[in-house]
Amino acid sequence: MSGFLGSELHPGAEDNTSLISTQSLNPGPDTLTKLVKRLRGLTLVLLPVEVDPSSIDDPTSRVITPRVISAYRAAAGDFTEALPYCLLRARTEFMWDANHNPADYGENLGRAVACEVLARRIVHLAEPDKIKDIMAKRFQHRQIDGDESEMSSALEMAIDQHCTIFLSSSEAQEVVNALWTGDLIQINNKHHDIDCWLVGEGFMLLPLIDQPNRYQNIFRISVWLFFLFVYSQAVREPLERLDETHENSLDEWEIVLYVLSLSFIVEDLHKLFTLLRLVTYRAFTFWSAIAFITDSLLLSAFTLRIVGLHATGENSSMMHLRSFQVLSCVAPFIWMKLLTVFDGYKYIGTMQICVARMLKESGIFFALLSVLAIGFAQGLYALDAADGKAEGASSVLNVLVQALLQSPDYEKFGSSPTGLGLYYLWNAVTAIVLLNVLISLFSSAYSDVVEDAEAQYLAFFASKTVGMIRAPDSYVYPAPFNLIEAVFVAPFEFLPFLRIGEKRYAKAGLNRYIMGTIFFIPLVFIAFFESMSDRRKHTWLNNWFRGNDEGDEDSPANRNPIVDDPNCQGLEISKVSFEELIKVFPNTSQSAEATIVKEIDDVKKQLTQLMKKLDKLQT
Repeated sequence: MSGFLGSELHPGAEDNTSLISTQSLNPGPDTLTKLVKRLRGLTLVLLPVEVDPSSIDDPTSRVITPRVISAYRAAAGDFTEALPYCLLRARTEFMWDANHNPADYGENLGRAVACEVLARRIVHLAEPDKIKDIMAKRFQHRQIDGDESEMSSALEMAIDQHCTIFLSSSEAQEVVNALWTGDLIQINNKHHDIDCWLVGEGFMLLPLIDQPNRYQNIFRISVWLFFLFVYSQAVREPLERLDETHENSLDEWEIVLYVLSLSFIVEDLHKLFTLLRLVTYRAFTFWSAIAFITDSLLLSAFTLRIVGLHATGENSSMMHLRSFQVLSCVAPFIWMKLLTVFDGYKYIGTMQICVARMLKESGIFFALLSVLAIGFAQGLYALDAADGKAEGASSVLNVLVQALLQSPDYEKFGSSPTGLGLYYLWNAVTAIVLLNVLISLFSSAYSDVVEDAEAQYLAFFASKTVGMIRAPDSYVYPAPFNLIEAVFVAPFEFLPFLRIGEKRYAKAGLNRYIMGTIFFIPLVFIAFFESMSDRRKHTWLNNWFRGNDEGDEDSPANRNPIVDDPNCQGLEISKVSFEELIKVFPNTSQSAEATIVKEIDDVKKQLTQLMKKLDKLQT
């Protein structure tokens, strides 16, 4: 026991065996599953009762102490590099237990938070040059049904679970920022594992095609702004274009619009396939639904337009008009998606998180509203049809929606006291009860995000960065150039009679030739910027000269400086030594309870020594 507990004084001691090279060990799913079960057993013993999650996450927590961290590190044996992954996997299982066992929700929530905090603290204790490998190394575990899970890294698993504690750590953000700026390039190999190279530090000279995510983001912003301009031109004054020439052919703006739309649809379908294959349904968000609606409307407008081109007479004009009407309905959604394009900026990203959380919380409101609406609609329709005449269900739904939007039509049921009373009750329930419930839900969601805005945004930014490179395809063609990939590259990868062998494919470099041709001009500008304007290339040299930003605390010259100023002969700074000064400092690395216990232990030791001396004197 004392062997590994002593490592808290020397955090890197046990790394010599298991973290020499994270690529040298490749444990199988069964091995990691056994480690996950062992960590779950430790956590059950550590937290047998419910504990407030805020006290677990506290830097001076009395639960996650240095000795506890050392115990968990020792529990991994020779597989310390997989420990953060296994702890986050244990967190997933505890959260599943919490959501499926409401009676023990508090206990399992505390255990899940403890696993996440431990993963963060253990990564913090790793050597700096091994953090990127620990974060990016992909592992597998054995699922409950016996199948092997998809390969995933600790960083990806934290993103899938939205682990704000883990993702807001300096180590996780160091990796995310390295991916964003291009200091770290991740390339997926044939086993869906990740090969990592550091740019500019002597590891490997990367080809020009492998560009940082920030340039991909700038390119996507430019394409989307161009798409908005094309859309505005395509829907401008549609009725004036209903001439015979325009009805029989697509104009230039429509052609560009539908080509861009097709590229976005292909990109969203590929993203959907990737999520279903490699991730889980939890990766689907509110913006996934917005993308689905947008793609559906654009596809419907295009279909109606093509049908109108092949129709004759009034049908052609009608289909043309319907196409523009559907296309006009796309406007709110494509402008709404503009938030997702600029979400790399902190303010917009935080605002997007707030909106998404509010809409998620509004599900309770709409669930209650739908149940009540069905009941009131059925009652009002029955009262309307009691005299043998009914205006239809749509009219009843119309007045209910108008009342919900604060414009009730009381004259509709003026002739029926019972119907008017029921309509009054609907207005009272929606205006007084349900809307106030919605306001309280929005307020709660907003306060939760704002109170933890920094961690929420860092987790969101990590998800955005990793999501841009998570696809198993190492050569990602952003829209609209993904259409070129579908025509000139995909047939040589998937069609049996055109498929290029793996060695020949790697040697030929088909993707590199095509991408180099397409992106030649922007890559030239990027290369010029990287070589002339970007000062990141000197970052490692500056850090080396500057050293640790916290200072060399072990240096006697810094702790007890000597005055060698000729103008201050005989004067001293260190009249009181550094060691004497810090004796009065409180131990901020321990909680108040731990400090009290330590002081009590010291008093006990002193009393024991005193009693021994008294016994000797008496004898």
